[in-house]
Amino acid sequence: MLKCLIFSSFMLFVTAQTELPPYIKQCRSADPALVECLKGSLHHLRPWLRSGIPEIEMPSVEPFTMDVLSLALTGGPNGYRINLKDMEVFGASNFTVKSITLGEGTKPFEAVVTIPRLVIKAKYTSSGVLIIIPASGGGEFNAVFDGVTADVKGKISSHEKPNGIFLHVDALLLDLNVKRPKLSVAKIFNNNRILTEATNLFLKENGHEILNAMRPQLQKKLSSEFTGIANSLLKNVPRNNFLLD
Repeated sequence: MLKCLIFSSFMLFVTAQTELPPYIKQCRSADPALVECLKGSLHHLRPWLRSGIPEIEMPSVEPFTMDVLSLALTGGPNGYRINLKDMEVFGASNFTVKSITLGEGTKPFEAVVTIPRLVIKAKYTSSGVLIIIPASGGGEFNAVFDGVTADVKGKISSHEKPNGIFLHVDALLLDLNVKRPKLSVAKIFNNNRILTEATNLFLKENGHEILNAMRPQLQKKLSSEFTGIANSLLKNVPRNNFLLD
């Protein structure tokens, strides 16, 4: 009887130690379909990215926030400039991993990720002249990016700790492409109809050019945000939990 109790207790201990968190879908490194398994693991994680994982202090990405983005959209001493702050980005968790190329040695991993729609909401201030109209003021900025593709490159290192080997994202670069950008402003210039219409006409006719001006800063900020989110997960989950040798 005593032996049975000891064995049962041991099995319960082992089960508790090896039980995986629900947000982890495990893969095996020897699996011929490893890449497909890894893609499935990332897709499995999407609901928890939306809600966040409080037990490992991983915040929700819906929305995730960014601080400030500044753009000079026309040249000259009275060039039109806008500043965006208190930015909220929606839709990042609704991603699909189209391909992954695993890094070998010092080579980075590469991936292609698509997102049907990203929505950005922000507070907006502007200065300068727009279409011969003085356009200094502030209001609300909205951007809808349909058909987003991100080419991702990154480097990962591993670190051994008493409770296992842990991975860390050391660098992450994004190259964003957007098929259909739609930009608009509202509640600006004390709701001056002429200035609001002139600004929105400019944004509509120059959407891709404005996106190109935004891209370097936006990519840098998104890379930083996603690196932080990835590492908040990886520092709490040993490598062996999601990738068995």
